[in-house]
Amino acid sequence: MNLNLNNKNALVCGSTQGIGKATALALAAEGVNITLVARNENKLKEVLSELPEHRNHNYIVADFSDPRDLQEKVLKHIDKKNGFHILVNNTGGPRSGAILTATLEEFENTFVQHLKCNHVLAQATIPFMKAQGFGRIINVISTSVKEPIPGLGVSNTIRGAVGNWSKTLSIEVGAFGITVNNVLPGFTDTERLNEIIQIKAKGADTSIEEMTEIMKSYTPAKRFAKPEETANVITFLASEAASYVNGINVPVDGGRTKSL
Repeated sequence: MNLNLNNKNALVCGSTQGIGKATALALAAEGVNITLVARNENKLKEVLSELPEHRNHNYIVADFSDPRDLQEKVLKHIDKKNGFHILVNNTGGPRSGAILTATLEEFENTFVQHLKCNHVLAQATIPFMKAQGFGRIINVISTSVKEPIPGLGVSNTIRGAVGNWSKTLSIEVGAFGITVNNVLPGFTDTERLNEIIQIKAKGADTSIEEMTEIMKSYTPAKRFAKPEETANVITFLASEAASYVNGINVPVDGGRTKSL
């Protein structure tokens, strides 16, 4: 299948590790010019060095706790680089915990880092997409938009808001050749999953190894996903081959989610 992504420009958020990094590498392998976004410049430089040469790759240092600063930096970059055909919204999840014990600050901070940042990035990138008659916005969220996950109260709440924001946006921009879709990773072998396993193991008074096997047993695949497996789905959704896929949630969870 020809994905026809050569010389497209992509803005990939949270791209120094996990799914974000894997997505940057996967898109770059298809000929996409990558702009990495994260707050750690040293890690950004490391990932930049791993991208294929002879391409126009670069990075933006930004903190997702400040949406206005993030938007300003991206807009300045667009002035120089003409704009982005592809936006991958990807931000680390909030702290685990029951919803009843969550503080107002946790809700507010997560809302800022996920929904507000997604929104300002969409506002910054969509004008160029409209002008090109081609745009792909892919939001990496969670299977919790379909089935809330116990112990992730704040995440369940805000991820749901992002899902509905995305669906609404997809309706508004679909006529311009722009699609907006959500990828819902299941248990993926990342630092975030390692943190969750440690918390669950402590709460259940069991070993990390035993909790790891318990969590693997939740999915028919009986294993965790590799970040590259999710990145491959994101790459397809970013392509011209997925031009009529719009406004949907795509679980990449090995069949763990029980709802259709």
